[in-house]
Amino acid sequence: MRKYTIVLLIFTVFVPFFLFPIQANAHTNKVAIVIDDFGNNMKGTDKMLSLPIPLTIAVMPFLPSTKEDAIAAHEKGHEVIIHMPMEPIKGKKEWLGPKAITTDLSDEEITNRLEQAIQEVPHAIGMNNHMGSKVTADERIVRLVLAACKKHNLFYLDSKTNPNSVVPKIGKELGVPIIENQLFFDDVYTAGHISKQAQLLIKKIQEKPIMVAIGHVGPPGEITSRVIETSIPKIREHADFIFLSDLALSPPPVSK
Repeated sequence: MRKYTIVLLIFTVFVPFFLFPIQANAHTNKVAIVIDDFGNNMKGTDKMLSLPIPLTIAVMPFLPSTKEDAIAAHEKGHEVIIHMPMEPIKGKKEWLGPKAITTDLSDEEITNRLEQAIQEVPHAIGMNNHMGSKVTADERIVRLVLAACKKHNLFYLDSKTNPNSVVPKIGKELGVPIIENQLFFDDVYTAGHISKQAQLLIKKIQEKPIMVAIGHVGPPGEITSRVIETSIPKIREHADFIFLSDLALSPPPVSK
């Protein structure tokens, strides 16, 4: 009778506990950075996703790299939200992208487009508006948008493209977590302006417990990513980087 030796090999896969460097000194003040306009193979995409801080990546639906960008962001440890195109007061319609939410649409069509967008963006846990200065002041449409968010357990970031936005009001009525943007890095596409906005963010995080700032891939993407990267050490002197969803769990007061 033959004797056999059984060798059991156990392979262990090591998964790091932290995808981003641990912040040495915990601060009371927090900053959440959102990067808009993913989904269309835009300039700065790879650079943004490689930044060594937690980011909230806003991906436009129905575009060539929508799914690819959302999956890449998720795999890099960032969180994903839907960057829903919405009608502005001023601006070209072609800037919106396909299946945008516009004020001439019926309730049924708006709801259908929202449902399709939510299914289109993998790993999405929230939503914000792409443009949308006209839509975010329209109670009928905002109610439909936030009802869809509530149905799918999404929080909503009001990008604040209109100071008369009704998003905070309707969000409170419907019980949807609402967060408000406080600063754009790159509303003007120059290195000087973007650097100036980064300095303003550093100043504001010393004055306010929570700051939310939005940047973009696309025309300013490479500059914005470079400015954010060089600003990381200075920001870390005063605040911790967090995900936007951390604020949705414990939202700050809406701005006045």
